[in-house]
Amino acid sequence: MIDETTQPSALSASMPQFAGDCQILPKPLASDGMAMMNVSLPDELKEFVDQQVSQGSYGTTGEYIRDLLRREQDRIKLRDLVAEGENSPPTRPITKAYFKRLRSRIRKDAKKLPRR
Repeated sequence: MIDETTQPSALSASMPQFAGDCQILPKPLASDGMAMMNVSLPDELKEFVDQQVSQGSYGTTGEYIRDLLRREQDRIKLRDLVAEGENSPPTRPITKAYFKRLRSRIRKDAKKLPRR
């Protein structure tokens, strides 16, 4: 969440292409524990966002933008995990036997779960 303590420099480091077009509004103007942000978009991008909302996948422009930001957060986390894996020491090789044991363990654990 971006709040009134977020500095423009923090935005420009994480999303430099948008940092100059953002305005952080003070918390009293926000509702439901969310900070408000005013973002300027070129007409082409505004039309694209409006089209995504009008197609029914999102109820509001805000929902669409929040979904995009969450997906970007997930992408960054995944990239960091991949980098961590690349930099970690080697483990035992993954073989067919490994997957067989894994499937067996998952089936066994699934039987312990309560039925709906």
